[in-house]
Amino acid sequence: MANFYRDNKDIENVIDALDLTEVATLLEEDFKFAKEYDFAPKDAADAIDNYKRAIDLCGDIMANRIAPLAEETDLVGNTLNEDGSVTRAPGMKLAIELFGKTGLMGVTIPYYLGGLNMPCTVLTACNDIVSRGDAGLMNLFGLQGIAETINWFADEDIKKEYVPKLVSGEWTGAMVLTEPDAGSDLQSVKTSAYQDKDGVWRVNGVKRFITNGCGEVLLVLARTEPEFSDGRGLSCLLVEKGPWVKVRRLENKLGIHGSPTCEMVFTEAPAKLIGLRKRGLITYVMALMNGARMGIAAQGTGIGESAYRAARDYAAARKQFGVTIDTFPALRELMSTMSVELQASRALTYYAAKNVDLEAGLGKKFEALKGSPEAQAVRARFKKASAFNKMLTPMAKYYGSEMSMRNAQGAISVLGGSGFMKDYPCERYLRDSRITTIYEGTSQLQVVAAIAGVTGGLVKDVIDDILGEGWSAQHPRMTALMNELDEAIAYVKGREDAKVYHDLSARKLVDAAIALVVAALFVMLASKYDYKKAALEFWLNVEFPRVKAGLAQVMSGYVGSTADFETLAPAVPQEA
Repeated sequence: MANFYRDNKDIENVIDALDLTEVATLLEEDFKFAKEYDFAPKDAADAIDNYKRAIDLCGDIMANRIAPLAEETDLVGNTLNEDGSVTRAPGMKLAIELFGKTGLMGVTIPYYLGGLNMPCTVLTACNDIVSRGDAGLMNLFGLQGIAETINWFADEDIKKEYVPKLVSGEWTGAMVLTEPDAGSDLQSVKTSAYQDKDGVWRVNGVKRFITNGCGEVLLVLARTEPEFSDGRGLSCLLVEKGPWVKVRRLENKLGIHGSPTCEMVFTEAPAKLIGLRKRGLITYVMALMNGARMGIAAQGTGIGESAYRAARDYAAARKQFGVTIDTFPALRELMSTMSVELQASRALTYYAAKNVDLEAGLGKKFEALKGSPEAQAVRARFKKASAFNKMLTPMAKYYGSEMSMRNAQGAISVLGGSGFMKDYPCERYLRDSRITTIYEGTSQLQVVAAIAGVTGGLVKDVIDDILGEGWSAQHPRMTALMNELDEAIAYVKGREDAKVYHDLSARKLVDAAIALVVAALFVMLASKYDYKKAALEFWLNVEFPRVKAGLAQVMSGYVGSTADFETLAPAVPQEA
């Protein structure tokens, strides 16, 4: 039988190279759960074997049950019924049932709430595999973050009432944040909530672009403190599906047709407060960002995988001028680029996910050790992982999503006219890939999120973490690029227009930082797997010159794109 895990050795190899021993030990709290649950691992090797079994099961389900239905799902989509309910495509309904029955809808949820108690890295690998089979499904499968948020911040009675039903697939959820006039600017949310005379919270307002807004459990960002017009006035409330919530529109989208995107109206909807008032955006939504970015980074990686495979298979079979087209140098270069960038995305995404796991595990361990001699050392490592994640998670999301678009476009280029036709899935991959650069923060916003770490000197610290502190002398090309990046950063900071020039140069600086981090990951992987040596050489000889050109542009001081904006991009004449 087919299996999207077993036919892709790169997934297992990257996970093995990253070594999840510490992650497993932290998550299992030194394997204390084995005394209470028969299925809980007894040591790190047992835990990692469980992780691989879960990913293998995901690969089996996707390859044999769900991916064959992806084309139908794309065509059928979702239907908004007259009563405001939504009917899903058959493939989506089946996937939720299967993943619920196998426990995979609760990968990261604790045992006592019905989950598998596995790390974000395992969920990331599953999201990669799911997205290869059907990118739209990842949006529903990846909404495990709803259960995670309830588990992290809600009262115990709320956890026990809602989380097990989300884990079983009986219920699905939605994170209800954006509004018609508040997209990325969540501080401007106007949906309101108040307590009635009986102390019940009531939610009123309109939300838009809500993934799976037709779900049963809705976590709503609403303004509970009208005296504050910014993020301080926002809280997180849980609303159950009911007559007080109406889906009034399904968005007619370019891609990910299996994922329902809803416009919703809340009218006196009864709600339960999650956590504390005034912490909805500042604490709870921000806490979700690492997981959300990891989900989209993995989604981009999965789409990139499917696009690469479509191109490679077609090129090996298609003959022109008496030879298969995979012998043409131009197409070999294109497909080599697709493959190496895909490998880069997976390595960067999984490494970032591991750091998300370390931050969570070390944070919990520090709380348990407070006051003990070991606490400060654990706290220092927690703060390091937290700093890394502020840079790595937006990097992974940015790179993975942009790579998915490049690979989808590359697949169509390889297939030529056939790729433009709906007879092949490449056009679907291109349509599906486009949203990955937009939702959960556009590529531009990911650059904004990552640039502080880059200019603050974190890149070298990350490479030290991957390779050890003695790497510089052994890798002169990496050292040279690191020096050029430092020089460019110093130049930007030293300009009189530093703020404007910083924003103008940010993407080029982040691109160079990503090139360095990925190079370090490829060095580490090449020390374990021979096939990664070619990927490393390609990266050093192709990607390094590209980002060096970007740094040279930064050092040129050119600001015409902003200073001469009205001339370069004149306003469109208006009709009289």
